[in-house]
Amino acid sequence: MKDLCEKVLQYRHSCKQFDENNKIPKENLDFILDAGRRSASSFGMEPWKFLVVQDQNLKQKIRPFCWDQPQITTCSDLVIILAKIEELKPKGDYVKKMFSRRPISQERIDAYIELYGNHLKDTMSSDENIYCWSARQCYIALSNMMNAAAAVGVDSCAIEGFEKENVEKVLKLDTSKYQLAVMLPLGYRVKEQPTQVRRDFDDVVEFI
Repeated sequence: MKDLCEKVLQYRHSCKQFDENNKIPKENLDFILDAGRRSASSFGMEPWKFLVVQDQNLKQKIRPFCWDQPQITTCSDLVIILAKIEELKPKGDYVKKMFSRRPISQERIDAYIELYGNHLKDTMSSDENIYCWSARQCYIALSNMMNAAAAVGVDSCAIEGFEKENVEKVLKLDTSKYQLAVMLPLGYRVKEQPTQVRRDFDDVVEFI
């Protein structure tokens, strides 16, 4: 297991251009997306939605608002990770539903909802604050999908360089419900990548 994880970590890199003619098999794409679905999240709220853009015309419309990065149009599949907004508010049905998934008493459900609302009181005070919290959870799903992709030999590149409001307009999003957190183009590299360069372990890790 350790050897497999090491191979995944070594394989993953930020692919800058994909082979436009090489499409990801459905079973591998589903595996990657399911890794995102299974990700951890604060309070188990799973505050995300994954839009999988496969239509080339739509990719072309999105690309100008992503610094014209070629990954957007050369990838096999463009996963757009959206952060929930409205449904995360404590008094909504979604929060109640998420806390009710396990067989526990109504009293405990009510207690969890109260804890959730009190702990995130400032966070829930505005849609902007909710987005900041929700988007952070989306990055956990992003990381899981990137590693899952590497595990099946699929390349990826996390994309934060975009004009958020313009991309949301292209996608015709109701931003009171969902807002753009991050993008993940997926596909296959067209050339070998350079050796991974990272800071030394002792520069990053301190035991106290």
